[in-house]
Amino acid sequence: MEYTEIQDMLDFIAASPTSFQAVEQLKARLTEAGYEEQIESAAWTLTPGGRYFTIRNHSSLLAWQMPETLDQLSFNIVASHSDAPTFKLKPNAVICENGYLKLNTEGYGGMLCSTWMDRPLGLAGRVIVREGEQIVSRYLNIERPLLTIPSLAIHMNREANTNASYNAQKDMLPLIGLGSEPFDMKSLLAEELGIAQADVLSFDLYLTCLQKGYVWGRHHEFISSPHLDDLQCAYTTLQGFLQGHSRRSLNVYCCFDNEEVGSRTRQGAASAFLIDTLRRILSAVQLKEEELQRALASSLMISADNAHAVHPNVPEKSDPTNRVYLNQGIVIKYNANQSYTSDAISSALFVELCRQAGVKTQYFTNRSDLKGGGTLGSISTSQVSIASVDIGLPQLAMHSCNETAGVEDSAAMIRAIRQFYSTHRCMLEEGVLIQQAD
Repeated sequence: MEYTEIQDMLDFIAASPTSFQAVEQLKARLTEAGYEEQIESAAWTLTPGGRYFTIRNHSSLLAWQMPETLDQLSFNIVASHSDAPTFKLKPNAVICENGYLKLNTEGYGGMLCSTWMDRPLGLAGRVIVREGEQIVSRYLNIERPLLTIPSLAIHMNREANTNASYNAQKDMLPLIGLGSEPFDMKSLLAEELGIAQADVLSFDLYLTCLQKGYVWGRHHEFISSPHLDDLQCAYTTLQGFLQGHSRRSLNVYCCFDNEEVGSRTRQGAASAFLIDTLRRILSAVQLKEEELQRALASSLMISADNAHAVHPNVPEKSDPTNRVYLNQGIVIKYNANQSYTSDAISSALFVELCRQAGVKTQYFTNRSDLKGGGTLGSISTSQVSIASVDIGLPQLAMHSCNETAGVEDSAAMIRAIRQFYSTHRCMLEEGVLIQQAD
């Protein structure tokens, strides 16, 4: 991957501190590429070969390319997620204690708490404001050092390096200032947005790591950045989506919110957002439920969410025969208890796509005595009955404030996803027929 492409990805991530800004970035790139927004509450008019996207809750996005023909229709679907573990601001957030002003927060997802301490933090998300007779969303991203979460000195906690534990209500509250009286958080938000305090109605705001992404290593073989999980996949799969084309398949790009907290929201992968959108697309071109079910039977979903590389200092935490390495290709994830959706058929289809694209693959399973996490695939397929494979890019320090991945793997993902979006599949009695784009 060229340096300019890596930098573009890191710039995309830096401009996406929360799912709201991530979707704004995706929207801008899709619009620049000629995609037209379809509002969920409005009627849709779609044309063959047209390019469209729709947004839910300002934090989840679906985009699609209409095929030129509807004969033997199938869906090429790739899903990633826009959110990352962090701390969310509570209402009535300001705490005044011992001459300090702190903000009352709660954890969002499963973060590595220690990585959030003793570093400059910002605040970002959305603020709901009154504008005349309307209530509208305004996006906020305070990028200057506004907050920090101070650790306790080793002299006061001699077990800090041997027995660390963190109480979210006590140890992880960010410091914002000094004072003997609390202030109204809405006054700060109004000042940042340039509006009257009375017009600030509510907010969804999160702590943000101000570290910018960078390339490093003896031979520049690593990248580090916040939110590599999963904005690295969101970016690379978008690039593959924009570069791919299939005359006979309906290409769909998904970026869901709330994966880190279970996806069970109206904009999450466990919602009906995807299946509702597919039904509306087919309805707009006068296709019925029968055609939808036939198309789903010939379709494939790729769930793209990063995977754990073998750790340089703790290699024994990885499976003995299925170890994942940076810059060694895309990871296919397996789990016997179906935390991942990959099976022999779906993984074989993906391996064949990667072979055609000249991309290496590797396999991830958890150690048999360690329970791992889940991801989008099994959640999405509970709503949309479709063959699915769980993949990702290898990384270290997942859910850290600053994560690390290989510099070469992003280009591999773009090539593989471009190849996927340039194919058409048809289920036959004897197997799956994969055809290149016409």
